This record gives sequence, structure tokens and C-alpha cells, in this order.
Amino acid sequence: MLLLLYACGGEQKQNIPEVKEDLKAKQLLQGIWLDDDAGDVVFKIHGDTIFYPDTTSMPVAFKVLADTLVLNGAKSSKYPILKQTAHLFIFANQNGEQIKLVKSEDASDDYFFEGKKVRPLNQNKLIKRDTILVYGEDKYHCYVQVNPTTFKVVKSSYNDNGVAVDNIYHDNIVHLSVFKGAAKVFSSDFKKRNFEKHVPAEILQEAILSDMLFSKIDASGVHYVAVLGIGDTRISYDVEVVVSFDGKLHMSVAK
Repeated sequence: MLLLLYACGGEQKQNIPEVKEDLKAKQLLQGIWLDDDAGDVVFKIHGDTIFYPDTTSMPVAFKVLADTLVLNGAKSSKYPILKQTAHLFIFANQNGEQIKLVKSEDASDDYFFEGKKVRPLNQNKLIKRDTILVYGEDKYHCYVQVNPTTFKVVKSSYNDNGVAVDNIYHDNIVHLSVFKGAAKVFSSDFKKRNFEKHVPAEILQEAILSDMLFSKIDASGVHYVAVLGIGDTRISYDVEVVVSFDGKLHMSVAK
């Protein structure tokens, strides 16, 4: 009976009050903020954006809603504001720890932010690898090339203050060719989207196609392992890539 009443009243609009942005609190946050204990520069707030002093963390848009600092990065994150004045800002980080910041009065601290652009964390290196294989009486030549690109991959992490930051990485395109003697058996470029049927979406979103490593050769063909890793972590997802001797491609999650 309760379910029926709820369904019948489902079309009635509920007047949920909209939480308005606290513009006064946002104005108080404008400037450069330092860690109260170490005196290190933590971030700079200008307008609607938070800037970090390092070159690996992306600037992030923010709002102040109902005594909460809301960061609108790749993933939205919220931090309760515990105390705020013109020169003091205390909030709770993702672990519930109190972070105490004081506003800088040193004009030279602006140096940490001048002319800095966000740089990707990974090294943009071209990798070439040749493998000669013999199976039965046949000789195969396999060629892998990892090509760096400017395709951006954004990974969310936490800085030393327990605040969510977005880091940029550059993805790769991996080329694989297989030859039997002088005859081409297979040749193709791989991008990480080619593995979306085999890698969970939440991992693929932050992963980089980092390499394709030779595994073995057997009756089913030449086996490689495509490595999709998340930058600066040990998290990776391996997909087995098999090229049959007649040039057909098969992929499955590596065991």
C-alpha cells in the first residue's frame, strides 16, 4: 500500500531548496595559502580556480557550498570547512584530518606559479623491439613499436595534504607487425580503446597503454601481452593478444 501511494504521488514536484554558492567565503580564499606547520606553499586561489605549485597537478575549479569546499576535478570531491577567516583556513581532508592553512603575505611566493604549465608525468619515449621466432620449419619476425602521443589521460590522486588532485599522463599507440619470412602476416596499430571489451571501464579511463610484450609462440599463433597501467602505481591490467598464423587477431584477459 505504501508503494502504491508513493508511485501515485511521484509526479508531484518537491521544493528542494537550492544550495547557493557562498561568494563571501570564496572571496576570502583568494590568494596564496601556506601549510601552517611547514610553511610550504599549498595552493593559489584565483577566481574560480585552485592552482598548485607543482607542474604535474592540473588546476581545478571549485565552489564553496554550505561550509563545504567542493572541487570539480575529474572526480568531484568535498571537504568540510572547519574555520575560515581572512588569513586562516582550516578544513578536513579525505581522511578526516584537519588541514590548517594560513594566507601568504610574501609577494615572492607568486614565483611558484609564474609561467608554469602542467607537464605529463610519464616519459615520452619511442620504444622499438624486434623478435625473431622459429616455429617448426617456419621463421617469424615480430616488430613492436610504442609510439608516444599527446593524447591526455587524467588520473585522480591525493597530494600530501589529502586533497584530490588530477595528474596528466600521455597515452601511447602501439604498433605490432608479424612477418613470416618476407610475407606480412599481420600489421596493426593498437590504442587503449581497442581493449574496452576486456578492461573494466573505471580502470581503462585512467590507464595508459604502456607496452606490448612477447609471451610465446605455439600452435595457436604468436602471443603478446598488452600492458595497460595506471600512472605512478603498480596497478595494471594485462590483455593477451594472439595473432594466428593466418593473420587473425584474438584477445582475452591474460591469466
